[in-house]
Formats: sequence, structure tokens, C-alpha cells
Amino acid sequence: MPLTPPQPAAPELPPATPAPDTGAGLSAKDAAQRLAEDGPNALPGGQQRSLLSIALDTVREPMFLLLLAAGTLYMAFGDLQEGLTLFGFVVITLGLTLYQEGKTERAIEALRDLTSPRALVIRDGAPQRIAGRDVVRGDLLQLSEGDRVPADALLVSADGVQADESLLTGEAVPVSKRAALPPELAANPQPDDDAARARPGGDDLPTVYAGTLIVQGHALARVMATGARSEIGRIGTALGTVENERSPLQKQTAQLVRNLALLALALSLALVLVHGLMHGNWLQALLAGIALAMAMLPEEYPVVMTVFPALGARRLSTEGVLTRRINAIETLGATTVLCSDKTGTLTGNRMTVTHLAAGGVALTDRLALDAGSESSLPEAFHTLVEFSILASVVDPFDPMEKAFHQLGERFLTDTEHLHRDWRLVQTYALSPALRAMSHVWAASEQGVQTVAAKGAPEAVVDLCHLDDAQKAHIASVVDELAAEGLRVLAVANGHFEGQDWPANEHDFDFSFVGLLGLADPVRPQVPAAIAECRAAGIRVVMITGDYPATAQAIARQAGLAESAAAVLSGDEMATLSDDALRERMANVSVCARIAPEQKLRIVQALKARGDIVAMTGDGVNDAPDLRAAHVGVAMVQRGTDVARESASLVLVDDDFAAIVRAVRLGRRIFDNLRKAMSYILAVHVPIAGMALLPVLFGWPALLFPMLIALLELIIDPACSIAFENEPAESDVMQRPPRDANAPLFGGVTLWLALLQGLGVLAAVMGAFAWAAPRLPEAEARAFAFATLVIGNLALILSNRSATRPLWATLRTPNTTLWVVVGLALALLLAALYVPWAVGVLRFAPLPAHELAAASGLGLFSVFWFECIKWARRAHAGSR
Repeated sequence: MPLTPPQPAAPELPPATPAPDTGAGLSAKDAAQRLAEDGPNALPGGQQRSLLSIALDTVREPMFLLLLAAGTLYMAFGDLQEGLTLFGFVVITLGLTLYQEGKTERAIEALRDLTSPRALVIRDGAPQRIAGRDVVRGDLLQLSEGDRVPADALLVSADGVQADESLLTGEAVPVSKRAALPPELAANPQPDDDAARARPGGDDLPTVYAGTLIVQGHALARVMATGARSEIGRIGTALGTVENERSPLQKQTAQLVRNLALLALALSLALVLVHGLMHGNWLQALLAGIALAMAMLPEEYPVVMTVFPALGARRLSTEGVLTRRINAIETLGATTVLCSDKTGTLTGNRMTVTHLAAGGVALTDRLALDAGSESSLPEAFHTLVEFSILASVVDPFDPMEKAFHQLGERFLTDTEHLHRDWRLVQTYALSPALRAMSHVWAASEQGVQTVAAKGAPEAVVDLCHLDDAQKAHIASVVDELAAEGLRVLAVANGHFEGQDWPANEHDFDFSFVGLLGLADPVRPQVPAAIAECRAAGIRVVMITGDYPATAQAIARQAGLAESAAAVLSGDEMATLSDDALRERMANVSVCARIAPEQKLRIVQALKARGDIVAMTGDGVNDAPDLRAAHVGVAMVQRGTDVARESASLVLVDDDFAAIVRAVRLGRRIFDNLRKAMSYILAVHVPIAGMALLPVLFGWPALLFPMLIALLELIIDPACSIAFENEPAESDVMQRPPRDANAPLFGGVTLWLALLQGLGVLAAVMGAFAWAAPRLPEAEARAFAFATLVIGNLALILSNRSATRPLWATLRTPNTTLWVVVGLALALLLAALYVPWAVGVLRFAPLPAHELAAASGLGLFSVFWFECIKWARRAHAGSR
């Protein structure tokens, strides 16, 4: 790979905005005023649905059309009371749907705001990270490699900037950028001045454009145009931050709904014909057919598949994890391997220099620094600290470079080793071919220029052209420091005369200065989080660019590495074929000295083994492996925009423990989704049976369309709200990951749900058969309906856990569930004892002992399923 060409340092430039203090940027007051004048920095359009559009979509649903058809039939044949009652149910159900869908839309919109691109601006003299939509004209943007440009802007300063403008031009080759000249800055073109605005795509232009990507360098830019006035706004491109592609679960659910809908249509038509031919009453035949169709249509499934992931993503955001792709939630529970960066994820990314080794190649001077204990630094180490600072960025963002500057402020403030008056004239960037960077400085009095280099010890040793014995001695000291879990960097210095700088750093005459060891402690919560992963059957693999000895020491602190065989180095990986790497990854827990491009091979090797892979990343080079992983996880604090755009999840505080919390929550969401799906299928079986079997047996009709609509008032909130609020099972992180290829709702789960429903159906049919000979028809119908409602509630309670008994779940807090149960019981009592409702629903009030008997039968309908759960617990306990 070719070396990155040297870049001239950014020149001093005039003010970037009309404000008198360029460095201060806009004031908060000015920014607020411009935001009010120009509007948010957002493109026209959006995906949020209004309540009206939700209502229009809802009334086109088959269930609503059937309700409307039944109400219209009642009205047409003169049954005004029942027709109006059905229309009343339509309004109530529509209100419930608007509440549920509105809540989901608000969650998705909040998620969209949270995951929108961020921008680093200077306001009131301080850098601030704000939402991209809040950027205004005149803002000063700080742009770095990997950033997505939030608005059209003029470059005030630029250091080796290249931008990918393919979004606007279609040309994939990055273009170079330069700082604007004083006349260009003074011109200050207005957003609507087409003649003065340069078009994207050309080299050496001083402008960057909204939506394009900085692929190299860093810059300071003044915003010229935002929102619809930007170049991308003129083109009319709309970008979304939350994708809505259909997931495997949604496809499975759509197929299930389609099959059940076709079955419902066929059986309903058959019932209409059979009922009409047998009894000659075609009105009742049509109503019976509508009732059966309503009973069989699982219209709750699409609602559940929308509500659960959206509200789940909202829950994840409260845990510090933002969801860019909602469908990743369903994959979290199946994750088998979690690949994590070391720095900033497993560790705090708060580096401090703790060890110094100076004295040139011999490294005769050693010093262990204790924070705050030393009042002065021995002279032998001054040059080492001096050149570590000179080889760093003047205003650093990287924690390592911050540590070097802090060390200089602590010990060299009153010495000649800090050079605030020197001028940076040339830079040589870090590259994959050479893991070192160099800066060329000119002193204020001119003359010989000073060169400072820092980087990986082997790279700096290579720059110094040392012999094998010298290399071996330095390597032994590096190993000593690395074994203590320190990140080790080497420093070299040199001199150069003239302006004809060499093409690469090897042509400088460097002298080896010394080594610095930096400590970045493991986050306190990481060992417990890794232990939780191990208990959940999830293997954690740490990936780092550090030395193997450093990586292994950190891994031991985190509770990862147990043997040297568990460590794979980048050099070893380079010698392995894809097949060999796949086999090697079977027992690797630490990957050390890994180049960014090698992370993609790691992901591919794990996927080839059949693992479900989650991968963290923060840099531009991490985008391919984040996309390749089943779940890509990017960072807010130190991640680049391109990494965040490639990822499925984004960590707010870059904390590994947050990923584990996300896995826990993902498993909870999946469990609750499965419980809701099981309940929906189970509860539709007795309802459909009660609509169909009485006709076939020659019994009087037991369920009319309005009774089914009444039951839907219980079913809808139960499946979409109550189950969504169900807490996680106690063993959610003590079981292995689920099979990602297994259907959400199939096999044993499907058959158990059907059997649950058949159990309730048998209880309800038995209840009516028992009540019919001894009670009037209206009272027997009320008896069967009460059994059905209590059986429905028993299904809800029984499905709260696949292993714990029903009575044990009563102690599990879920306020929403008990609200739903309370409302269901209130509806039942109103249907049985309010005179108006009794007349409309064709019931008769039940005596207290009959209601108690019906309730007992309803609860008994799930007794057999409780026996199955007891057998499961007994079997699990015997293993």
C-alpha cells in the first residue's frame, strides 16, 4: 500500500465569519436566531405518519371492513341498536389503534432524532457536538476523517483534506480540498447566489457539501447553506436514518397471516353456504360468516411486529444504545460471538503516561510515574516528553496525544522544552504501511528544522535504521512494559535543512529517543459483563492493535484470556488461509496487532463457522466489517460518521457493558414477542371455534360480530402493550443463544399455542353443553362467554412464562398487564349486568354461583399447560 503523501501545514487565515472573534464561532443567541430564520438543517419530507394517515390505513384493514359490513347489515335490516353498537365498537377500536400506532410513531421519531447525524461546531468559543439539524449559517464546523459533512461550507483551514462527493457527482474517486483564499472568504457567497457557488466534483476547491464524506485530513469550515438551500437539498435527495426493510421475522409473520387469512376466507364462505342452505336465513348466514372471519383473522400480528421492535428500540436508547436498524433487535438475542475493540470499549480510553524509558537506544533511564506524586521530572526524560509532544497534534483529540500534552503541562511548563512559538511546516501521516507519524517544525528564528516522530516501536526502530542487536534490546524493554498491560509508543528526533522535503519519513536521519508506556485501565463493570456473556453462551473476542503481551495483560484483567493459545496476532493471521483462519478462530479470545483491514477477515471467518457476530468499530476502515457483521456496533464519543452509518447499533458512552445490556434487552424483546404471538394464536382458536362449531352442531349462535369486537378490546392491548411491558425472565442470560435460523413461531411453540387454544375451546364448549340443558339460552350464552373471557385472561397469565407456574407469575410486576386484566373484568361484568349491554349482547345476568363456576372452568382450561411447565422444570432439574 502506498504511503500517505506529506501534506503542508494549514496556513494562518483571516476570520471565517463576520463575527469579530473567529475562534469563538457564533454565540448561542445568534445561532438560535438564525435557526428561527432559516429553519432546521433538514431536507424536505420525512417518514412520520400523521394521526389522519394512521386512521386511513386502519379503516382499510380487513377487521375494520368486516365490522363495518356487519354494522351496515344490522342497520339495513332494521336492527338499529345492534348496528349502532357495532359502529361504537369500531370507534373504540379505532381509538385504541390510534393510541398504539401513535405511540409507536413517536418512538420511531424519537429514535430518528437520536440517531440523526451529529456535528462538531464551535460556539461561544468552545467545541460543542450538536444535532446536524441544528447547524446554521455562519457556524464553524470542525471536520475530521470519517465525518459526514452536515451542511455546505467554506474551508477556513484544511490539512490534507480529501472528500468523497460520489453522493452528489456519482464519481467514486475522492477529491482534494484546499483552504479558501482571503478574497474567497471575504466574498461570503449567499445560499441563493448560484453564480458564486462552486459545484461539487472538482479538485482543489475550498468548499465541502452536505452529505459528502471526509475521507482524509481535518479542517475548519464556515457554513454557507443548510437544509433545502444546500447542494443536496437542491437535487432533492432524501436520506433516512432509520431503515424499514422487512426482516425475516416480518416475512415469516406475513406468510402466517396470509395463510390464516386465506383459511378464514375459505371457511367463512363455506359457513355462509352451509348455514344458508341448512336454515334458509341468509342474513344470519352472512353474519355468521363475518363473525367467523373476524374470529380467525390474526390482525394483531402486524401490530405486534411493529410495536415491539419500535418500543424495544426506545427502551434500548434508555440503556445508552441507539438503534439505527430496528431489525437488528431480533438478531441481538441470537448473537454467539461479540467482537469488541479494546480501547474505549473494554477500557475507559482515558490514557495516562505511567512509564518512561529514555537514554537513546540503550534505554538506560527508567521511571515509573505515580499520578500526582512527583513534583519534578528528571532532566534525562525531558527530551522524550518534548518530542512526544512535537510529534502530536497541537490541539489533540486522541487520548494518547492528550496524555503527552498533559505530561508536558505537568512537568515542562517552565522549561525550554515546550515550543509554542514554533511553526508546523510539514506532516507525514500514520499509514497502514508505516505505523508512525512525523512532524517537521520551524523555529521562530528560522534555520535548521526539527523533525519529531512517534508511533509503534517497531515502526520507529525501522525509521532509525538500527541493527539487529539494538532492535532486540528495545524489543525486550517493550515486552516488559507490554506485559504490565501498557500501550507502548516510541519516539525519535531528527533535523532537516531546506524546503525540499523527502517523499517519505525514511529519508530523514532519525535518532532513537525512548519509549513511553500508557495505561488505559479496564472499565470497572467490564469483568462482570464478560462473565455474564460467558453464562449466556456468548464468546467475547477482544480485537486491538496493541502488542500481544499488552493485549493479553488487559484480557486477563477483563477476565478473557486464559492461555497464550487464545491469542492470535495480526502477523500470524496474515500467514493463514481463510479455511485455516476459520478453524483457528474456534478458540481465540484475543486478536492483537490487528490492522483495520484484518477485522473484516475475522468477521468472515466467524460467520463461516456459523456464528452470529456482533462487531464494534469506530473508524473509517471499520465500515466494511460493521456492515459484514450481523450486528455492527459503532460509537458516539469517538466514532466517525461513516462507522455510525454502517452500524446497526450506536453506543452513547462507548461502554462494553452497554452492549451486554442490549443483548439482555434483545433477548427480553424476543421472548415477549414470542409470548405475544403464542397468545394471539391460542386466543383465536376458541373464538373461531365458538363461531363455527355451534352452527355445525345445530346449536344456537354463541358469538355474534359485536361479541368478537368486544373480545378484541381485550386482545389488542393485551398482546401489544401488556406483553411488551413484561419483565425479562430470570434466566434470560443463563441460557444459550437461540438458533437464528429457527422460526420465531413454529415447531413446538406453534403446536403448544394451538393446544392451548384447543384447551380453552374445549372448556368453553363444555361449559355451554353443561349450561344449555339447565339454563335459558341467553343465560347459557352468557355462561359460555364468561368462560371464554376468563379463559382468555388465563391464557395471558399462563403465557407470561414458558417455565414458571401461573401463580408464580402473579408476583412479577407488570402494571400495564394488571390494568388490562382489570379492564377486561370490568367489561365482562358490564356485559353481564348492565341492562343496556345485556339486551344488546343477547345475554341474561348470571347468578353469582354460575359466574364463579364459569370462572373456574376458564381457569381450569390452561391447567394442562401448567402441567407441561411443571414437567419441563422437573426435567431441567434432573439434568
